[in-house]
Amino acid sequence: MLRIDGRDNKDLRDLTIIRDVNKYAEGSCQIQMGDTIVYCTATVEDRVPHWLVNSQQGWVTADYGMLPRSTRERSPRESKQGYRSGRTQEIERLIGRSLRAAVNLHALGERTIQLDCDVLQADGGTRTAAVTAAYVALAQACSYLRKNNQIKSWPLRDQVAAISVGLVSGELLLDLCYEEDVRAAVDMNLVMTASGNVVELQATAEGAPFTVKQMNEMIALGREGLAKVFSQQQEALANLKR
Repeated sequence: MLRIDGRDNKDLRDLTIIRDVNKYAEGSCQIQMGDTIVYCTATVEDRVPHWLVNSQQGWVTADYGMLPRSTRERSPRESKQGYRSGRTQEIERLIGRSLRAAVNLHALGERTIQLDCDVLQADGGTRTAAVTAAYVALAQACSYLRKNNQIKSWPLRDQVAAISVGLVSGELLLDLCYEEDVRAAVDMNLVMTASGNVVELQATAEGAPFTVKQMNEMIALGREGLAKVFSQQQEALANLKR
């Protein structure tokens, strides 16, 4: 099918990952996937949640938010509304789970790495972009800890990234933009490690149920796209001290 931006079904949108975009944070990254832009910082804190005190184990967690004009119409800041939407909380948990799957938390000691992911501009795939960018910022924070002799060993066990796949007008598409996402009969978000293991799979039929065969085809297409995303992450993290 002819996609809105002229891509083939198996093509990623133009992808750019830039690290060190914040001079204060222990790690920082800006990712652009097509017209979606996410800014992410990593902060090292010498404390852990109360349930981990005296556990000799660290923690990795995430906050996620969309700027008021990241979308076509202005949306109010959630901080002014006094609550976070269910969508925001769900995405925060997804990012946190995805990153913790790649970390040896005991190697961090009793400290927390806080990832803050802010959507500057949204055109589909903001959660997958946030996971991918957050890993880059997390790796920088781990490097900061190593350079300052605060941890003894490299705590990251694998790379983590995410991508969207959808079934649109009967065809499988990789890395959906917003206009494709809203028309998708099936919408899938796939989080994987570079070694090929699945961290999370979110797949929803908007209309008729989909088959196991279709699901496996979507996973295969997602893996193909993620190989390119992992390569981009590695380029962004070149020469990082471990």
